[in-house]
Amino acid sequence: MSRWRLITALAGLGMSGLSAQTLELYVDTVTKQVYTEAGPNRQPLGRFQRVDSATAGPGQPQARAPQMGGGSAEPLRSLPQAILDPEARPLKWYEKMSFRGYTQLRYSEFLDDDLRSYRHYADRSVADDQSLLIRRARLIYSGNVTDRLFLYLQPDFAVTPPGSSQTHFVQLRDAYADIYLDDAKDWRLRVGQSKIPFGFENMQSSFNRLALDRNDAINSCCKDERDLGAFLYWTPPGTRALFQEIADLNLKHSGDYGLMGLGIYNGQGANRPDRNGRFHWVARLTYPWRLGNGQIFEAGVQAVQGGFTPSVDDDSLLLGAPGDGFTDERFAISAILYPQPFGLQAEWNWGNGPALNQDLSAIEVDSLDGGYVQAMYRFKTRYGNLMPFIRWQRFEGAMKFERNAPRTDVTETELGLEWQLRPELELTTLYSVMDRTNVLVAPYAQLEGDLLRLQLQWNY
Repeated sequence: MSRWRLITALAGLGMSGLSAQTLELYVDTVTKQVYTEAGPNRQPLGRFQRVDSATAGPGQPQARAPQMGGGSAEPLRSLPQAILDPEARPLKWYEKMSFRGYTQLRYSEFLDDDLRSYRHYADRSVADDQSLLIRRARLIYSGNVTDRLFLYLQPDFAVTPPGSSQTHFVQLRDAYADIYLDDAKDWRLRVGQSKIPFGFENMQSSFNRLALDRNDAINSCCKDERDLGAFLYWTPPGTRALFQEIADLNLKHSGDYGLMGLGIYNGQGANRPDRNGRFHWVARLTYPWRLGNGQIFEAGVQAVQGGFTPSVDDDSLLLGAPGDGFTDERFAISAILYPQPFGLQAEWNWGNGPALNQDLSAIEVDSLDGGYVQAMYRFKTRYGNLMPFIRWQRFEGAMKFERNAPRTDVTETELGLEWQLRPELELTTLYSVMDRTNVLVAPYAQLEGDLLRLQLQWNY
């Protein structure tokens, strides 16, 4: 009996004035057909009562679900798919995958002539001769292939290589597999190119982040926040449920990177080959909990250590450099009070790493110190969600991923407003008061001035 015939039989039962009665159904163990009478090879499915949803008006409760013989409510749709549709088959792995993504369009305008020579390492639209730029165009392909294997692939179609006269190149961002090590999925091993579990904002997707760029101090650790490696994550059920609640409430979460994370990675940055044969290692602990007033707070600590070999314009800058790379080590703390409706976010890190010396003659190991503090408030209005924010950041240290690993001195205050007009459309306005080192242009002058930036993001 087809699904349509089964539904017709139930409807006919109601039309005959027997809607309050039940119908006994049987399934043939050989053909998987459903019958209303007992017979050879037919096993009882249970007793079902017709649901007349068509008689319920808008906003009114529906009729009771069909009643199984054991007394528990069971709607007709819960019948096995192979019974309702004899041609049903198990899904192929690629039928379980899904696509999603987002695109960001940016515009920047200097408000001081002193900044005309400035070039921002994190955003190529920040320049005196630039106007509109597609900053990101991401497409994410992901899904559970099996109960023990999850795949994630994310290219970016709007990459601007350093020094290139063209934009919108395609580059790999993520390509990893999560291998679940237990049935409860508390433990998983992530292998491939993925985010390095160091810092909250580093792991926070630009899809969720309020500020247009990540802070310099924490982000200087990890180029594009990603690298090729293997990371072990542990998320117990209670923590996993709280992470999911934070995400469902749209509270600007960083994602589930475990209550504990531990791993190794190449250390030279995403899409860059290793240059010294020495792994970096990273460890992170973070713990979210609910305060007495119901607001969620999260605290974390993390550390990273390894060897790094900078790219240089003149090989003489690396004379005497160790073969396994310069010492590269950091320790950081994170504290997040999620915006319900007021929120605070703060991170700071300390460490040592390769840096161009004062007279620009050699690269040496030097100290670094810096972080940020951010406050935000979440409004819900009839015109969409509004989230104004203010962020202050400070960093003294080297930008090891830029050529020659120049030192930078950053003090910056940003005032911003994110307006989520609809779930699929966001507009962010940002005003920056900058005091920065021009790390992309030698001799790395210190510049001050104000900058206005706009971003339109559409999600799909």
